[in-house]
Amino acid sequence: MKKVFLFVVLLIVIVFAAGCTQQNKQPQPKTNETSQTKKNGQDTYEKSNVPTVYFHGYGGTYQSLGGMIDRLEKQEITKREMVIRVAVDGRLSIDGALSSQNNNPSIQVLFDDNQNNEWNQAEWIHNVFTYLKTQGVSQINVVTHSMGGVSLVRSLATYGQTDEVVTINKFASIAAPYNNFLDTSSQQIVKELLRNGPAEESDRYIFYRDHLDNIPTNINIKMIAGKLDKQTFTDGTVPTTSALALFSLLKAHNDTVSYEVFTGANAQHSRLHENPKVDQSVAKFLWGIKAS
Repeated sequence: MKKVFLFVVLLIVIVFAAGCTQQNKQPQPKTNETSQTKKNGQDTYEKSNVPTVYFHGYGGTYQSLGGMIDRLEKQEITKREMVIRVAVDGRLSIDGALSSQNNNPSIQVLFDDNQNNEWNQAEWIHNVFTYLKTQGVSQINVVTHSMGGVSLVRSLATYGQTDEVVTINKFASIAAPYNNFLDTSSQQIVKELLRNGPAEESDRYIFYRDHLDNIPTNINIKMIAGKLDKQTFTDGTVPTTSALALFSLLKAHNDTVSYEVFTGANAQHSRLHENPKVDQSVAKFLWGIKAS
């Protein structure tokens, strides 16, 4: 009888323990990942078939912005799908094709005469935008370095927004001398520049200002500038104030404008487009999902 009693008690203990174990194994409620969270501790990015077009600066080559594209491609943030070479006469040579996949496709534009003036480059950029429209592309993002930004804005100011060209959604400008090489830092602090524009205006800036109505409104623009150190308002080539010179002008024009200034050795003019922090700044601006 005693053995039977012990057996029953042991059986009850086993059943109770099994029930507790099963209860602990019940699936826990999952936290839904939204477009405003991080996944696995990494920044998440929107993916679409909107191409991003890259324009190099004066004397630029395949490597000038190609390194940025390669690094972002390795992180699976973008996919290089097309390279467009522009001849001196404006004719285009196309390598690759757009897949229409939601992989944030990149298009790198290379000028055969990479030291030509901004007026000719403005025409070539217009040719690229016209070509893309004929290929069924309606919207693009743009990334430029140095003179590439100067020529892009000159193209927009010269030709305007028509049905013949693509629409620019976002524009990331890296170290572009929009006020030529005038350094106004001795005359005004950066906050004043951002509020009122440059204290001294170059012919280039005046052209932009006088043709502002041709520039499309509602472009989301990020201006990136460099400083060699905290006391130096230049990236070694382009004054910080020149790279930010168009801020107030475009903001008053109903464009959304932001800026970021990088400081240190990797903020030198030619190193900016090789700086991983600039890579991430551009990626977050173009495709990043902001945390709530």
